[in-house]
Amino acid sequence: MQQSSQMQKVFDVAVIGGGIVGLASAYKIQKNKPNFKILILEKEDLLAPHQTGNNSGVIHSGIYYPPGSMKAKNCVDGRHELVAFAKEHKIAHDICGKLIVATEPSELPFMKKIYGNGQANGVEDMQWLNSEEIKEIEPFCEGIEGLRVGCTGIIDYRATTEKLAELILQIQPDSELHLGEEALKFDHDGDFKLIHTNKGSHKAKKAIFCAGLQADRLAKKDGVKLKERVVGFRGDYFELTDRGHHKVKHLIYPVPNPDFPFLGVHFTRMTDGEIECGPSAVFTFKREGYKKTDFDLRDTIDALSYSGTWKLFFGNMKFGIEEQIRAFSKKRFLKTLQRLIPSLEMDDIRPGRSGVRAMLLNQSGDTRDDFRIEYTDESIHVLNAPSPAATAALSIGNHVYNMAQEHFNWD
Repeated sequence: MQQSSQMQKVFDVAVIGGGIVGLASAYKIQKNKPNFKILILEKEDLLAPHQTGNNSGVIHSGIYYPPGSMKAKNCVDGRHELVAFAKEHKIAHDICGKLIVATEPSELPFMKKIYGNGQANGVEDMQWLNSEEIKEIEPFCEGIEGLRVGCTGIIDYRATTEKLAELILQIQPDSELHLGEEALKFDHDGDFKLIHTNKGSHKAKKAIFCAGLQADRLAKKDGVKLKERVVGFRGDYFELTDRGHHKVKHLIYPVPNPDFPFLGVHFTRMTDGEIECGPSAVFTFKREGYKKTDFDLRDTIDALSYSGTWKLFFGNMKFGIEEQIRAFSKKRFLKTLQRLIPSLEMDDIRPGRSGVRAMLLNQSGDTRDDFRIEYTDESIHVLNAPSPAATAALSIGNHVYNMAQEHFNWD
């Protein structure tokens, strides 16, 4: 990792954001433009510090997403590319498959819709299961019908992000990765974009913003007229203890509630062998806060002064209250888990880590659920990249490169 003391060095592209979407975009640009000098800025002291490094670690299949959406296409394409990348570079992963399990008859119509989406999206290795077949795969799981998705897997996303950074610097040693350097404001010096940070200033011809939880703020600083606002939702996990570890073999998901942009509390075997249960989905008073008591005044005012936040709250009051109770009650969390595995007991689970998800809300309180990428004359902004963005990252990177090539008139 290089640190530049040449304040006037001109970079062809600056990428702001060191998560997997930022590094995948930088990698695709560097691979296609090996002579380009790319600057990557990450305000934390390590790569993948927030959403990338604190998600479930799942390689999603593409089964959930509406046919024709950016999520559907990029998830399926990105999954194939991600698995090939992991194999080539020996990144820890396992295509272990997952079960989506219906526990009530009322869930079957939506599960059939999901299955139809999977067929339309080209998701391979899907199998409809009866209750006995569910138990053959997951002996402790109870359900009336299920859907096995064999192409789903798990991966170490932080290791993937670090490998992308390594490859960028191998392709072009004059590219630079700056950790612990936060982009604060932007202006111009002739034809160049000036990026002012907490450590100095940098010149770049163009900029790509992949700022996740800070995407809306940086977009506004860069002159994008954005009416939506990012609101953070914390997801708390439990882990299976040694006593309960044998009750889950791979990945077990409920049928998601179609009214909410979350997949529901599920079981995930991680690449290190541990099994996580979760997450919850609760409003957080700090965008990058991972503890239940974390609070940031600016983040809270930003969220609670926005009409879309309150409309989201009032429109989903029952769901929100249930999530808040579950976040503070191990007993209530266990009860949710027992819908899929009734034999789980209090001693089978222990508190685990948390993650935060950025959600782009409009003024009506609706979540912008699909990927959203906008551009200006000299910048591209990835404004909304919720799950399955990590799975889709390399495909999103292709999209960003193609957009840059067209709008920046790269030869």
